[in-house]
Amino acid sequence: MTRAPSSFGSSSDDESLIAALRLASGHDPVPDEVTATARAAFGLRLPGAATARPLAVPAPSGIRSTGRARLLRFGADGLTVDLDVDSSGGLVDLAGRVCPPPGAGARAEVRTPCLTESRELSPTGQFAVVGLPPGWFSVVCHRPGHPPVATSWTRIRPE
Repeated sequence: MTRAPSSFGSSSDDESLIAALRLASGHDPVPDEVTATARAAFGLRLPGAATARPLAVPAPSGIRSTGRARLLRFGADGLTVDLDVDSSGGLVDLAGRVCPPPGAGARAEVRTPCLTESRELSPTGQFAVVGLPPGWFSVVCHRPGHPPVATSWTRIRPE
């Protein structure tokens, strides 16, 4: 067997190449479930969107937490997205606010791997979606004349 030139890469590169050759030759077919999951994940991408990363949330002063709701904050492209997450009762409720308010025609999409709920933003940038399944979600803010801003995917577990 002829070895690839040493500049080709490490032994893990060789293993990847061998695996790719097996796939191409049909000896090691990709399971249907893997293909379906990959296509679903590919469908969730938003080309051109800015990714809003998690930001620190200051602790509220003088307010006693019930332990059920929590505040998440994301920021990118001059926007801040605050999410009040309540996961009581086995489902997830989100109340959100986009700052500064993006104006007329803006909307928020709350995406999960299973469904997408779209809401028009109020004049103050607020929206709410209730009854979501627990698990992974991302919020996308669509503003007329601007690229979308999408929060990084975040996992909410029922409490």
